[in-house]
Amino acid sequence: MTCQNYLGLDGFRFGWVAAWIDARGDHGFDYSPSLTRLLALPHARAMIDMPIGLNVSGNRACDLRARELIGPAVFLGARRDLWTFPDLAAANRHYWKHEGEGRGVSAQLWNIRDKIREVDEDMTPARQATIGEAHPELIFWNLAGRVRLEPKTSPRGREQRIALLGDRGFTEVERWLTLRHGTGIGRDDLIDACACAVAARDSAQSVGDGRTDPRGLRMEINF
Repeated sequence: MTCQNYLGLDGFRFGWVAAWIDARGDHGFDYSPSLTRLLALPHARAMIDMPIGLNVSGNRACDLRARELIGPAVFLGARRDLWTFPDLAAANRHYWKHEGEGRGVSAQLWNIRDKIREVDEDMTPARQATIGEAHPELIFWNLAGRVRLEPKTSPRGREQRIALLGDRGFTEVERWLTLRHGTGIGRDDLIDACACAVAARDSAQSVGDGRTDPRGLRMEINF
């Protein structure tokens, strides 16, 4: 891989899956329990489907805006130190008490708390020059001419996403999907990693309010 390599990453049950495409159109995928190892692959730019930049309370403006555009595929409530609570009920008792009823976190967000922490521990403001947050559904919405696709879990929705990726150079996705068996990588995880790689190469836009978190990380979603 050359340094003109564009990397997209998504979490899955046993770790992380990375898809890459270079300036010549060569492309491939890799996976690892370690995010650090995959981010060490040479790249000009990388995009991760995971929150970067976390406040201690409230919803991030970028999540609220993205949810307006593509709906509930965007999880709300990513906060710093979510991973310090012993269980989801304890987290929600805390957030309801301090932020108000209904301001808790979903089970889906709770289940990726360790992945959020892993990204947070790897990120610095300097690294954001080449590593950004993306959301695959926002990327696909943009690639499709800013219309919502069929659900990604449906056969038609999967076909739509694979076709959009093929138009942008990821022509091996259907074959790759047959190679993932035994790895724990879900179909959607691999497809989403490819979408993030497309954004790493092509994205020049994001949603957010320009604010940074207490560690100086920009809170924005690229697409």
